[in-house]
Amino acid sequence: MKKWNLVIDVAECHNCNNCFLACKDEYVGNDIPGYSAPQPLHGHKWIDIVSRERGCMPIVDATHLPTMCNHCDDAPCVAAGRGAVRKRPDGIVLIDPQAAAGRRDLVETCPYGAIWWNEELSLPQAWTFDAHLLDRGWKAPRCAQSCPTGAIRAMKLSDDEMAGLALAEQLDTLKPELKTRPRVYYRNLHRYTKLFIGGVVLGERAGVLDCIEEAQVSLTKGNQARWDAVTDAFGEFKIDGLEPDSGTYELVVNCPSYLGQTLAIDLRGKSLVLSDICLGEA
Repeated sequence: MKKWNLVIDVAECHNCNNCFLACKDEYVGNDIPGYSAPQPLHGHKWIDIVSRERGCMPIVDATHLPTMCNHCDDAPCVAAGRGAVRKRPDGIVLIDPQAAAGRRDLVETCPYGAIWWNEELSLPQAWTFDAHLLDRGWKAPRCAQSCPTGAIRAMKLSDDEMAGLALAEQLDTLKPELKTRPRVYYRNLHRYTKLFIGGVVLGERAGVLDCIEEAQVSLTKGNQARWDAVTDAFGEFKIDGLEPDSGTYELVVNCPSYLGQTLAIDLRGKSLVLSDICLGEA
């Protein structure tokens, strides 16, 4: 059976907040029987964008991560709901607005912080994947339709098809160690969850210091792994996707007609931009 999934490319999210606003527009003040009670105007972020900056001058990036209910196949809220939260055959998780009344305990069951407490209605609430619209024939939820960069895609696939897509596009989910089996997938998630090592390579020739383009940079960690990069026109390189607190690496920089350099680097809890690497003339 085909089920709904959401695929979000973190690299394409520009923090425009259209998805957040579309969710507000759809649910604030709107009672949708069988699906959701009205979302409060203030306080709730059923779709939220969290941001993270990495690096320092001259190599800095900002990553924006849209988050929402993951519609997990092994959802803790469903297990704890005792009928107040149900998993539909098409993969969508819904909190019953009537059966869940007064169940503040359900807010704490979500390890992603995606369930919100409506104080006025005494009700836990979360993003419904716009199930009421999909049931009326819409091809995608409003967050996907409103995204100007195409960062959010909704698709209805069988589990095998989705597994194949996740492998082909190198998709990840949030907190996979929890084994909740989310149906919201992320591309380029490493830009939010992992670290990079970057720097600028300069060369001195005839007393003139200039950026070196196409210098070869390799990063190794013992005999376990190797990453390669080439400097751009500004002499910059960036090796991404490294685990936080992963210890000591060896960085080797080489370029024809220059003397190479080897550096030992200790990677801790944040991305590292090295001091300028200056190569002398061979």
